[in-house]
Amino acid sequence: MASAERPKRSLRTRHLHANWVTCTEAHPTCIEVLLRCFVIRTRSDSLMASLSRFIVIIERSARQALLSAALLATALSASAQNNSTKIARDLQPVLTAATTPAINWARDINGRRFVKVLIVSNSDDAELAALRSAVMSAGGSIYYRYSSVLALAALVPADKVGGLAARSDVQSISPNRLMTRSASTIESVTGTAAIRNTGTTSYSSISGYSGKGIGIAVLDSGISWQHANFVGDGGESRVRESVNFTKVGDAVRAGVTDWTPGIDVSATLNPASPTMQTYLGKIQNGFAPKADRYGHGSHVAAVAAGRGTYQAVDTTGIAPNANLFDVRVLDDNGYGQLSDVLAGLDWVLYYGKFKNIRIINISLGADSTESYETDPLARAVRNAVAQGMVVVVAAGNFGVNAAGQQAYGTISSPGHEPSALTVGAVNLKGTISRKDDVVTNFSSRGPTRGSRVDASGVRQYDQIIKPDLVAPGNKIVGPLAEDTAAAGGAWNSLASRYADLSKVSGATQTQDRSLMMLSGTSVAAPVVSGAVALMLEANAGLTPPMVKAILQYTAQVLPNANLAQQGAGLLNVDGAVRLAAAIRNDMYRRVVTDGGTIPAGESLLWWSGATLPAPSSVINGETVPWGRLVFAGGNRIVTGEALFKQWQPWYDPRIQWVRKSVKKLTVRYWPNTGNTYPMAVMSAPAPNMPLMTPGVVSMVELAGNSSLTGKTGLFIPAATLSSWLSSGRTLAQGIVISEGIVISEGIVISEGIVISEGLVISEGLVISEGIVISEGLVISEAGTTKPGNPREKLVTGEP
Repeated sequence: MASAERPKRSLRTRHLHANWVTCTEAHPTCIEVLLRCFVIRTRSDSLMASLSRFIVIIERSARQALLSAALLATALSASAQNNSTKIARDLQPVLTAATTPAINWARDINGRRFVKVLIVSNSDDAELAALRSAVMSAGGSIYYRYSSVLALAALVPADKVGGLAARSDVQSISPNRLMTRSASTIESVTGTAAIRNTGTTSYSSISGYSGKGIGIAVLDSGISWQHANFVGDGGESRVRESVNFTKVGDAVRAGVTDWTPGIDVSATLNPASPTMQTYLGKIQNGFAPKADRYGHGSHVAAVAAGRGTYQAVDTTGIAPNANLFDVRVLDDNGYGQLSDVLAGLDWVLYYGKFKNIRIINISLGADSTESYETDPLARAVRNAVAQGMVVVVAAGNFGVNAAGQQAYGTISSPGHEPSALTVGAVNLKGTISRKDDVVTNFSSRGPTRGSRVDASGVRQYDQIIKPDLVAPGNKIVGPLAEDTAAAGGAWNSLASRYADLSKVSGATQTQDRSLMMLSGTSVAAPVVSGAVALMLEANAGLTPPMVKAILQYTAQVLPNANLAQQGAGLLNVDGAVRLAAAIRNDMYRRVVTDGGTIPAGESLLWWSGATLPAPSSVINGETVPWGRLVFAGGNRIVTGEALFKQWQPWYDPRIQWVRKSVKKLTVRYWPNTGNTYPMAVMSAPAPNMPLMTPGVVSMVELAGNSSLTGKTGLFIPAATLSSWLSSGRTLAQGIVISEGIVISEGIVISEGIVISEGLVISEGLVISEGIVISEGLVISEAGTTKPGNPREKLVTGEP
């Protein structure tokens, strides 16, 4: 209720409110006055009415109330101690449980509960003399004082933990999980720890999902294969293969003279030709000592699939048992050619089936204002998806313009490709709680602004809803790649250029075990790539569009962020894997491997009467409701269990449905290769067919036309739209195309848009209050091909 609408208070009420402090000082034992003051201070009529009868009781029996208040104060004090922010969440309930839980770090000794803990200090005393004395005085024991991190391993009475946490020289207290591996920050905050057993020191013994057998191709600056983060069970590197498309020029790789006209080798690049063998010989990188001089690719790969328990700071990635494939397309300064990226994609598509590569991670962007329809990189990504690859792409780091204003329409290429899984970045604010997570300022916003000129000479903008979702991408800790050929191991150029990146609290910086922090949507993308590996391990039958729909449906919508900022919401690994596992697993084989077609509406459940998981997860003790918003057709928002109970024809990765256009993609293979080596992907208008089944719920009508000031359409808070799910329009006849035209256009962006050049585009959307749309986007995390650009400093992250 606004202040102007509040009811007037009586003279007595106003007097009591004005004398709140004096009242408590003059009558320290007067519970009646305290409660009256509390009621008035809340300014809540309903609360005042509900408490009035209790005030009468207190006036009649002040002594009893005083006793109750004293007991309540004692209980609150104990609760405050045991729930100190310094005490780990999994330790807190053990301290106050009615009986001692059966865990290896808690036990009753002579009728008193003790816990084994790690006490981390922020003291200036390296010996921790005062803290050690306090632990002993509390009746505890000290097992070890670490040199790698300022901490004690101690045995402490459970009822003394709160007192120790209150000390100024104590930073945190955690249970000492002996012979177990606690989840890394990124595992914990994404819900990954909830779907696998992290209570083991052996990755090969992990029960639950860890990405085992799934291949992830990382197109980046290389992977420092010798780093401890990439060591396998037998000491071998988990980087299964490395190819380098920056070693030599395109012509030299093909075995011909560069810069010479009249040479055509395209027809001889069949799988068995000498030219292809020469080509492969040129790009093979082996275990090069300078695998990642820039330092970006190694960090990206580890976020997806690293193993990080060798340090006190656990940097384990999302899928630590996945296989990594290093496809180097960026040089030692983090820059590369578009042709190299395309060639890298070619290599993955050529050999992906043999190596079980199901995921391509592209944490880079290209300078392109072209529509996704014509942009080469977007098209390459689309073709990869048509062949069954899940392509995860960074949204870009262009969320703020040069003037420091929030900028919409800044999704880079190939993130503007509708079939790509485009990921924005979230700031974890240094905690494992999801309640304080926010979209980073630098994370690129939608809609996409690629454009083309139609047959009438009119420029048409794509206006696709992006990003698809967001994931942790601010100050994420991972391996610091080094040059093993240099004496002592020279640090990568990113860590050398920005000293703050290597200042990781608690880390021991030794060769091939060093750590660094990195920020950007390029770090958020591999978080999702790792999640996809877990999903495919749980259900290898998922097609790329199914993967995206599941990730969006199970995502958590963040408050105060709209669809253009967060997409469908924050990644929820627990929900995504559980929903993936509930669906039958033969769809990928039928449409991708066998090239068949699945009838619209065919059941996705294993048996009649099977149910889907409840739409919520528990992550770090917090209940996380699923947002249940799915983007379809480029500009539609749909929901409902029918999406995962029935086959939706747009789940076929060969169907390209964007706004009014529906096309069918067909893969052509090199002759005499048994449909193994792809030669090209062809596109043609799709035949008349259903796209979505009855029972799916449309949210388009509730979202409305897009207006930034009105907070509707693309700019509606995702949490608001998610709360209206039950009010959506259930499709009675589904959606059917006829001659390639979609019945409805979904979200219509109908107002004007101001872009950085000052032009007004009539079919766009309103951007006011100084917020602009920008279009120029360039390759690499830095956002420019000019070294030294200030935007590159975004890798250091936000507060």
